[in-house]
Amino acid sequence: MMVIPAVDIKDKKCVQLIQGNPNKKHLELENPLEIAKKWVSKGAPMIHLVDLDKAIYQTNTNEEIIKKIIKSIPVPVQIGGGIRTVNDALNLIDIGAARVILGTSAVENPNIIKELSKKVEKEKIMVALDAKDGKVVIKGWKEKTKYSPVEIGKVLEEKGAGSILFTNVDVEGLLKGITIKPIKELVDSLNIPIIASGGITTYDDLLKLKEIGVEGVVIGSAIYKNIIDLSKAIKICR
Repeated sequence: MMVIPAVDIKDKKCVQLIQGNPNKKHLELENPLEIAKKWVSKGAPMIHLVDLDKAIYQTNTNEEIIKKIIKSIPVPVQIGGGIRTVNDALNLIDIGAARVILGTSAVENPNIIKELSKKVEKEKIMVALDAKDGKVVIKGWKEKTKYSPVEIGKVLEEKGAGSILFTNVDVEGLLKGITIKPIKELVDSLNIPIIASGGITTYDDLLKLKEIGVEGVVIGSAIYKNIIDLSKAIKICR
């Protein structure tokens, strides 16, 4: 199971938000490129980049720093945040992103995945499913849909998604541990890889996810606050 560190970027800085609220931060650090390099030096097999300004405000504030990270580090980068069109996704792949992550745009219009899958390999296409109280939420977790993660996950798999990034909003950013049931339901119901995110706080959380067949985890606050040591986490998940 891959352990993938998150580098979330806002105003050209690396941040960790609490419950996705741009006004509530666990931390804010200068120089996201150096932070990405630090995680690579500790063994990260991939970096998870999120452009929060693009996601929240549809601005390109972080465009240059994102290009620099993708070009400067020797491991693959998966990137999400504000990818609203096929061209948005293709532009990121063109600059070297190994995988693009579509969220709201894919849930609202699954055919965007079908269109994208005609142009790039499905392994490059990830869909972010964020769930609160058992239903998928969109638009920065502000709007609840009628779909369960499994329901929309099956649709998106059929359209050509290569993997799913599942975030449990109920526990995300709280550093209180994971809820295994909704993640297991996805793993058991879909044939494409599931990457889990949200609430990972202990090595035991990681081992539970490995046990149910999750392909990878995205981990943020716990490594930034030294609750989990990235190198040790990677070692125990191999």
